[in-house]
Amino acid sequence: MSATALTGAMLATPALADDMPSREDMWKMIQLQQQQIEELRGKIEKTDQKVEATDKKVEATGTAVEEIAASGGTGGASWADKTSLGGYGELHYNGGDQAEVDLHRFVIFINHEFNDRVRFFSEFEIEHAVAGESQNGEVEIEQAYLEFDVTDQHALTAGLQLVPIGILNETHEPPTFYGVERNSVETNIIPTTWWEAGIGAHGELGGGFGYKAMLHSGLSVPTTGANAFRVRNGRQKVSQADAEKGAVTGQLTWSGMPGVKLGVTAHYQDDLTQGVSPTSATLFEAHADTEFSAGPGKIGFRALAARWDLDSAAAEAVGRDVQEGWYVEPSYKFPVWYGDLGFFARYAEWDNSAGNSADSQFSQTQIGLNYWPVPDVVFKLDYQFDDAPAGSNEDNRVNLGVGYQF
Repeated sequence: MSATALTGAMLATPALADDMPSREDMWKMIQLQQQQIEELRGKIEKTDQKVEATDKKVEATGTAVEEIAASGGTGGASWADKTSLGGYGELHYNGGDQAEVDLHRFVIFINHEFNDRVRFFSEFEIEHAVAGESQNGEVEIEQAYLEFDVTDQHALTAGLQLVPIGILNETHEPPTFYGVERNSVETNIIPTTWWEAGIGAHGELGGGFGYKAMLHSGLSVPTTGANAFRVRNGRQKVSQADAEKGAVTGQLTWSGMPGVKLGVTAHYQDDLTQGVSPTSATLFEAHADTEFSAGPGKIGFRALAARWDLDSAAAEAVGRDVQEGWYVEPSYKFPVWYGDLGFFARYAEWDNSAGNSADSQFSQTQIGLNYWPVPDVVFKLDYQFDDAPAGSNEDNRVNLGVGYQF
C-alpha cells in the first residue's frame, strides 16, 4: 500500500467509528428484536391452537354425520337415502253387459328404513279414479306398519297389514299375475284384498320352510239382507272398525326347490258378527305357485283352494255356513322380439251364496295373454265364460288392461 492510501485509510477510521451505534444502542436494538420474536412466536402458537381446534371440530362433525347416517337420522341426504317411493296402477276395459273403462287402481308406496333393523312400510290407494260423495271411488290406506328384525331370520311387525293368506292377497301388482281382473276365488272367498290392524311375526325355519303369524282385528259380516253372512262383505278396512272380536292367522310356506312355492294357511275368529249373532269361523287355504323352464320359455302353474266354515244356526239358515272355492291356472311364458309374451287358461269354481236348497255355485273359464315389454309393465287381454246359478248375472266378455309397478 502506498503512503498516500494508508494515510487516507487512517483518516477515514474515525469517521466510520462515529457512524457505528454505541453499546447501549446495540443492546436496545437486541431487546427490541427479541420482543418482536416473542410476539411472532405467540402469534404462531395461537394460529397452531386455532388449527388444532378447527381439526377437532371437523372430526367431530364427521363423527356426528356418521352417527346420524348409522342411526337413520333425518338430516340431509341420509334421510332421503333411507326413504323409498314406489307404486303400481292398472286401467281396465270390461266388455259384455258391463261395457266400461275404469282406472281401477292408482297406488303409491312410501317406505322408510330407520336403521338396519327397524323400517316402515305404507300403501296409499285411490280406486276408480274419483273418490267422494256420490262418486264410485275410494281412498284407502292398505298398509301402514313397522317391521323390527329380531334376528337375521325372524322379524316382528305392528300396524295396518295385509293378512298373510293365498297367492294374491300380499302380492297383487298387475305384472305379477295373469288376467285383467284378479281371480274370482281369491276375490270372493279369501277375500282379497284383505287388510287388518295387528301384530305379526315372520321368518325362515330352514330347509326352505317359512312362516307368518298375525294377531289382528276381525271381520264384521252383516246378519240380515241379501249379503247376510257373506264373508267378503265383512271387511271393515280398519275404519273405526268394531274390535270386540279379533282373529288370528297363521301361514306355513315351502320354497325349497327352485321355481316352487307351496303354502297352507289357517284363520280363526271367535265371532264373525262382532257380537250381533255369535258365529265362530275358520278358514283353511292351500296353494301352489310353480314355474319351470321349458324350451325357450317357462311353464307356470297356479292352484288354490279355500274354505270357510261358519258355526251358527243363523249362518246355516241362509246357506252360508260353508263358503268355498278353487281354481287351477296353467300358463306358458316365452321371450319375443321385444319383451315377453305369456298365454294362460284358468278354471274356477266358488260358492258364497245362499245354497241350502238351490244351486248357488259359480264357475268361470278364462283364456288370455299377457305381454311384458319390460318386466314391470304389462298389457293384458282375456275372454271369460261365466256359468252362474239361476237368477245370477252371467257376463261372458272380453277384458283389456294395462298395468305397471315400480
